[in-house]
Amino acid sequence: MNPTQTPAIAPYGPGTAADTLRFATAGSVDDGKSTLVGRLLHDSKSVLADQLEAVEHASRRRGQEAPDLALLTDGLRAEREQGITIDVAYRYFATARRRFILADTPGHVQYTRNMVTGASTADLALVLVDARNGVVEQTRRHLAVAALLRIRHVTLVVNKMDLVDCSEEVFARTAAAFADCAAALGVTRVTAIPISALAGDNVVRPSERMDWYAGPTVLEHLESVPVGADPHTESARLPVQYVIRPQTAAHPDYRGYAGQITSGVLRVGERVTVLPSGATSTVVGIDTLDGTAADTAWAPQSVTVRLADDLDIARGDLLAPAATAPRPVRALTATVCHLGEQPLHTGRQVLLRHATRTVRAVVTEVSSRLDLQTLAERPGPDSLGVNDIGRITVRTAEPVALDGYADFRRTGSFLLVDPLDGATLTAGMADAPAAATTVEGGV
Repeated sequence: MNPTQTPAIAPYGPGTAADTLRFATAGSVDDGKSTLVGRLLHDSKSVLADQLEAVEHASRRRGQEAPDLALLTDGLRAEREQGITIDVAYRYFATARRRFILADTPGHVQYTRNMVTGASTADLALVLVDARNGVVEQTRRHLAVAALLRIRHVTLVVNKMDLVDCSEEVFARTAAAFADCAAALGVTRVTAIPISALAGDNVVRPSERMDWYAGPTVLEHLESVPVGADPHTESARLPVQYVIRPQTAAHPDYRGYAGQITSGVLRVGERVTVLPSGATSTVVGIDTLDGTAADTAWAPQSVTVRLADDLDIARGDLLAPAATAPRPVRALTATVCHLGEQPLHTGRQVLLRHATRTVRAVVTEVSSRLDLQTLAERPGPDSLGVNDIGRITVRTAEPVALDGYADFRRTGSFLLVDPLDGATLTAGMADAPAAATTVEGGV
């Protein structure tokens, strides 16, 4: 499979994150994720001298002659002692072309939920596969999570090619199997790169041992893949986080609604709807963080919006253009990944957290579970266990202005929370509003 190179894009304007790539690594145990990340940091000269010295010292204590670059990401003592990744390790680095926020996620099946956390804001997923083992169940699980989270770019990294004599046939076979799995999950575009993270082949510099491969290195791909979406092509969404009323002599009647724009562009003079109430008004002012007024603001800026009318608006409400506002619902269907140790079953009382809003809810149906061996949905499960991916229906006590996750990643996602201790139970991605049913009455 030949990878497709894509050109770099310019930032959209001040405050944009278009020049920052958020990406997550995933793969089975011992596939070499942490080694790849360490090699990426080391060869791109993003490691400080004292960090490298600490890694060299720790490696010598473990009887290793060469520095174990995986230690650059396995930061917890328990991880270093066991030689595994447990928690999500975030690293920040930059090259001349782009800034990066990297989430190195665990490979053990019991930590799949950590991948959901690490990849929830990612633009790209690097899925590692051991060239000797090919696509295994955990590969399918991580690919399913990437598809579930609608990560725009999925990259297959076939590692440990040096252990299969840098065979082009092995790489092609693995890439084809991965592409078939991806297509079954709705992922239509995959870039595949053969590497040896331990030796550095095709990580930052091209490999002389794999001269049959003409595609980009891992770093070249990360530097060139398009990031984000142009906010001018999306409808605006502003979850209200705080109502600002300074009550000062200079501004006795000031009332502003502060929050971070999650998508699109807001403009002074635009007609907006307040959800879930359905009240409408006109934007008469936009104040930025530095206190200056602006005519427009776009995602992901944090702003304060002033409206022409004195409406009853509070934290948890959502501002959206009147013409494209979502329809508030009290019943929704969604694909979810269950994160809690206790199973999620029909009738479970929960709290649903959507953007800045939290409402009481109940799980009315657990309709199916994804079989990671066949990638088919198995109908009628009794419940979802930890790390299970499935389909559920939820009814809320109050209307919620959910978008479809496929169209609006931030306002189409939600969490189910235990009302007793506040523990996160489930991460959900809502169907489009047209697939939901409005239900009268509460929980």
